[in-house]
Amino acid sequence: MAAVRKFARFTEKAKILSKCYYASQNGIAGSFCTMVQQPQKIRSLMKFSLIGVATGTVIGAGYAYYKISEDRKNIALEGTQKETVLLKHKPPVTPSRKVVFPVDSTGLKLTLYQYQTCPFCCKVRVFLDYYGISYDVVEVDPVLRKEIGWSSYKKVPILLTKVEEGYQPLNDSTMIISLLASYLHDTSYKIEDLANYYPSIAMHDEHGKFKYEIINKYFLMFNKQLPKNRSMNDITEERNWRKWVDEVFVHTLSPNVYRTFNESYKTFNWFSDVGKWEEYFPTWERLLIVNVGATAMWLIGKRLKKRHRLKDDVRQSLYDEANHWLRAIKVRGTTFMGGNKPNLSDLAMYGVLKSIEGCDAFQDLLTHTKISVWYDAIKEQVDTHSGSANLSR
Repeated sequence: MAAVRKFARFTEKAKILSKCYYASQNGIAGSFCTMVQQPQKIRSLMKFSLIGVATGTVIGAGYAYYKISEDRKNIALEGTQKETVLLKHKPPVTPSRKVVFPVDSTGLKLTLYQYQTCPFCCKVRVFLDYYGISYDVVEVDPVLRKEIGWSSYKKVPILLTKVEEGYQPLNDSTMIISLLASYLHDTSYKIEDLANYYPSIAMHDEHGKFKYEIINKYFLMFNKQLPKNRSMNDITEERNWRKWVDEVFVHTLSPNVYRTFNESYKTFNWFSDVGKWEEYFPTWERLLIVNVGATAMWLIGKRLKKRHRLKDDVRQSLYDEANHWLRAIKVRGTTFMGGNKPNLSDLAMYGVLKSIEGCDAFQDLLTHTKISVWYDAIKEQVDTHSGSANLSR
């Protein structure tokens, strides 16, 4: 039996050798080719690997050099002021429409570069409407943004104001409102002079991100002459609530209006309708904005939910913050946060809410909270331009 097993093992080895030998017409040549081909493949693989490593190293080193250079430049800029360039001529952009109020007595010539449903643009429009100040509107393409190609500031709103020596651009909704409110308090100041009180300073935020921040943007410049019937406590409270609208409440909006893809798509179609995109932009541009925008914001909305630590049911976060606002008004026992008349925090809150007026989230907010009483009351104040009665003629 042992001899049989040895014979069987010998037979198996012979079969393997036979296969190796007959792999080509010449067994030796076939065996030689096999030995050469494997190192060639290895050398080719190593060659491509080395090229890849070298390329990655060059790109990585280039990016690292760029980042180091940028960081050094930003550190050098820390604390410096960004100059606002006064335009000698108005940009050659035709206004989308003109908003004219017969009650306007300010003499201001304003052009608002905006997105119709941007909450920060809505804040500025609400302020202007409340005081009955006329203005031109330039609707900016949210994808190409060619209408603001003349500006180094690539966000909206931008308010371009006619001044003695040209046109003064004002950036950031909060600063725009603070500056105009200061001007309406004392029109002996020039717009361009007031702009100097709101410098844009280079700095790193708490996350180490470099940016330019507008100093004093929540402050009004009263020149030591407080408005009648207003205390420092009232002014401080107004400033705090304006900041709360910008830093807390507004961040509940996007995750709600873009909560699902269907809601996001409906929201962008409403944006198109209310913004009159069919009238202002070519069809291909409008379709690009709606479809790409709806998809992108649906995805971004999920990230914003996490960033701002909203509840799993983002609607509940929206309701909670609205109720926080309403409770503060209830404690005052007045119609508005500003008393019997809206103050700047009321106008800011109304402005950001108005930006989602046609969305499902807004209708749900009216249903699940009591905010409609306050909302309807301030809407009447804005629509009748009741703030114009307080302006000096």
